Amino acid sequence: MNKATQLSPLRKSTRHEDASALATEQAEHFGIDTQSEFGQTLIELATTLYTANHHTHDLWAITLDGLSELDKNDRIAWFNAKRFLSFQLAKILDNLQNPMRATYKTIATKNGHFASKGAYPIFDNVAAIFSASPVITRTATYLFACTEWVEDAFNGREPLHDIYSRLLNPTSISLANHIVDIEAGDMADQYLAWNFNSGMAAIDGLLSHLLGREDIVLASRNIYGGSYQLLQDWYRKSSNLDVAVEWVDGYDEAAFANAMDAAAAKYADRIKAGRKIYVYLESPCNPHGFVLDVAGISRVTHERGWRVMADTTVGTPFLHPVLKRTDPMERPDFVIHSYTKELAGSGTTTAGVVIGRNEDMFIPKGDTVTTKTPNGEPRDVSWDDTLFWNVYYIKGAFLDADKAFEVLNGMKTYELRVMQKTINTLTLARILSQHPDINVSCPALPDSPNYVLMQENMRLGLPAALFTIDMEGAPDVESASDVKGASGRPPIHPDAFKQFFDMLEPAVGMQVSLGQTNTVALCPAMTTHSELSAEALDRAGIKPTTLRIAVGLEDPRQFIAHIQRAAEMSIDNKHPEFSSSFPSPDRIDALYKQTYMDVQKRFLEDLPSYDTLLK
Repeated sequence: MNKATQLSPLRKSTRHEDASALATEQAEHFGIDTQSEFGQTLIELATTLYTANHHTHDLWAITLDGLSELDKNDRIAWFNAKRFLSFQLAKILDNLQNPMRATYKTIATKNGHFASKGAYPIFDNVAAIFSASPVITRTATYLFACTEWVEDAFNGREPLHDIYSRLLNPTSISLANHIVDIEAGDMADQYLAWNFNSGMAAIDGLLSHLLGREDIVLASRNIYGGSYQLLQDWYRKSSNLDVAVEWVDGYDEAAFANAMDAAAAKYADRIKAGRKIYVYLESPCNPHGFVLDVAGISRVTHERGWRVMADTTVGTPFLHPVLKRTDPMERPDFVIHSYTKELAGSGTTTAGVVIGRNEDMFIPKGDTVTTKTPNGEPRDVSWDDTLFWNVYYIKGAFLDADKAFEVLNGMKTYELRVMQKTINTLTLARILSQHPDINVSCPALPDSPNYVLMQENMRLGLPAALFTIDMEGAPDVESASDVKGASGRPPIHPDAFKQFFDMLEPAVGMQVSLGQTNTVALCPAMTTHSELSAEALDRAGIKPTTLRIAVGLEDPRQFIAHIQRAAEMSIDNKHPEFSSSFPSPDRIDALYKQTYMDVQKRFLEDLPSYDTLLK
């Protein structure tokens, strides 16, 4: 938009560019006598604003061009000088409110039903600009400046005007900007986010944006049961989109590359007809917490010119920052989070988000952008190919202001929470793995087949706060070193297991979510993954007695103490030695202290030096 005419009520139709001429035109447009004292004063003020807008754009350009070369002293100075300008501009706006309010009273207050209009919001909203937290904007509609600004707003060319809270809301936009900064770091300017009313709404929004009839999806085997059901039972359904879904059992780029080649051969006819292949990942996976080589899988996907989606809810941007890779080939095209889990953290709201590159998320109506794919090939993107116009603008699962505010508040502490949960997860996995009748599936354990990938892909080699255990016994093998030296262990009796599971409250919540402050456990075969067939459950490594443990902030020894006592009253009735087979109290205390110190040391050693902070 032309910066000279940006403030004009006739920005789309004016022929003027001079500040004084634009100010005079503005006065005439609103029926002001330009020769009157009021008219002359208004024109002088408006001229000042047009001139100030020029200087604001100049300051913007100078900042973007020179910021990378500044030392820290200048960065601090530049920020605070511009910060104070915001207060000055707001004060001018505040000074305008009293005469505006006086005029308003002479027009509106004599109406017999004046109360029905409510308070005129501009009068009282100026101070809210400086609220220490984003304001909860509880409104369905917004005030518009003038006709031509409204037209621009509905074409995506006036970001100041949110046109309807079903689409955009200042609180939700604040959250979207914040998650991009957290997820993408120094590359945040390349990305945008759109918030949805739940994690599943975000997943469905992205899939419905990308997938066309008879497209092909390669998905990691271990994904959330709701995601599995959405792909398998809706998108794959022939009466819906007849999408082909192929499940990949491996976790590294080689396994996915092989699956990609097999899918390309299997669906050659579809591809020849113009259909596309997409890759859908979840890392760390639900329910076992296994980690995928997202960078490597993204690279081999982009080498083929395909696109990749990654749900990194369980890992969070703190442990699994997949968009901070310097090589664009190693970044997923889209990242999904369920805010409901670790980011909000309290289990009191549902919300989700999709993050993608700017050109994939929003382009003003009618425009086309020429860009490059991650592998460097030129690509033209039309406005109606973006997620905003294709899905977000016309569907209804949008995040309201109250939920956005709750997520923003929760995100203030998510790093501290995730760090403590990592300590608790390592502690629990190590203690439980020493029980001869408990099989632990956790990538933090060195004997896990996923251990190396987890070390390479997760920050500091730390696991997410999610793993599984089962009591299915061990196979009868000649050498049982891989099952803790005991071959032929029978599974725990189903009745004893159910009785035990029913006794986990209150120390362990019997709840279906994860990422909350308290530890929760559930049986995926009965709950989150109950949509899967018996064959699919087996392929996903989910047994009848598999327990998914989503670790909370409590002392992990409380968890162990409770399940040991619960086992005494239940499992011991069928398996008398079970409860006495946990490690000794001294051993459990030592494991907790050792793990706590080790993780904190890793984190401290990873922090930037003070000399770096000074720079």
